[in-house]
Amino acid sequence: MKTDRSHALFTRASELLPGGVNSPVRAFKSVGGEPFFAQRAEGAYLFDVDGNRYLDYVGSWGPMIAGHAHPQVLDAVAKVMRDGLSFGVPNALEVTMAEAITSIVPSCEMVRMVNSGTEATLSAIRLARGATGRSRIIKFEGCYHGHGDSFLVKAGSGALTLGLPNSPGVPAALADLTMTLPYNDFDAATTLFDEIGHEVAGLIIEPIVGNANCILPRDGYLQHLRELCTRHGALLIFDEVMTGFRVAPGGAQQRYGIRPDLSTFGKIIGGGMPVGAYGGRRDLMSQIAPSGPIYQAGTLSGNPVAMAAGLATLELIGQPGFHDALERSTHALCDGLEAAAGEAGVAFHTTRAPGMFGLYFREGPVETFADALGSDTARFNRFFHAMLEGGVYLAPSAFEAGFVSSAHGEAEIAATVAAARAAFEQIGRM
Repeated sequence: MKTDRSHALFTRASELLPGGVNSPVRAFKSVGGEPFFAQRAEGAYLFDVDGNRYLDYVGSWGPMIAGHAHPQVLDAVAKVMRDGLSFGVPNALEVTMAEAITSIVPSCEMVRMVNSGTEATLSAIRLARGATGRSRIIKFEGCYHGHGDSFLVKAGSGALTLGLPNSPGVPAALADLTMTLPYNDFDAATTLFDEIGHEVAGLIIEPIVGNANCILPRDGYLQHLRELCTRHGALLIFDEVMTGFRVAPGGAQQRYGIRPDLSTFGKIIGGGMPVGAYGGRRDLMSQIAPSGPIYQAGTLSGNPVAMAAGLATLELIGQPGFHDALERSTHALCDGLEAAAGEAGVAFHTTRAPGMFGLYFREGPVETFADALGSDTARFNRFFHAMLEGGVYLAPSAFEAGFVSSAHGEAEIAATVAAARAAFEQIGRM
């Protein structure tokens, strides 16, 4: 596998960008080695600047649910961009996107477009505090909601990967307003609400944790949180930046039958373009400026090119049977990987939801953050590099979920399992 051009680019980038990257997990620090630099992508595949081809299970970290460079998405973008890239005034596609989100996600009676998932979660928290008159928020160990100050307390994603769960630069006074709970612990949630429930503005959660790998909620857990928030007058906020429109058409809230007060979105609704959104009950969203006093703004929010890409993607995944097929592919991949590990005598467990999965080098089940931390990261790192050599690109961290797209067909999954079989045999001999 050639790496000369990627190495040269990384050398240049390391002099100009912190860590040589514009987002920490891209640097490969937790798995070792140097990142490759992408040249192009198509369907289920990434191609790097050295001409190497990879089966891609990162999918730009979630947006590419219909595969890379889908012709329908590219056509929509090309058509819109000929009329201009940004206007700074309302455009029709913003309205169409709002109609699409509110029709697919019943809990969102109104929605506001922003430019990233981080913007969406920050705005949702500000709204929760402004609407309730309270200051405290609750989050969960290992969950990641962007790089806002309130969220970098026992965070997941890159913060967990790099061993920086509590970031310098976050004022202690602000961190003190963020309470953390262990995910999937019923009693801990009840106890905390009994103690400070009257001070809590909102509880924010990844309903399926995707930033400590992939952890699914225990039966009744999300319902329990809904009941606690209702009882104590706190707002329940679902961070569906990752799960929205992926694990079901209406996201995790549809899959588990929960109606949050507020929801945040991103990734898929931009079709690969920078985007975010938050929405919820009309009485809450009506408090956002200019309708109400809670201020939030964005120069490029509702960008027409991003709206076009997102609407084309939503149209693709709205086809009958799309999510059922995605779920079958996800199960086929995970079952194949577990079988290959078993043949090699390697302790290995997968978790999965439609279109996303987690890989753990340990015996199952994995239901808590502590379980995830019990995975053998050294083995994962060896597996990651063996798979990369075999032409399969997984998330470069033992604490990030993987993604399956509709472009991952039987041939791609079979090729992935074959590469994994060789990787597991190599690991089993060590």
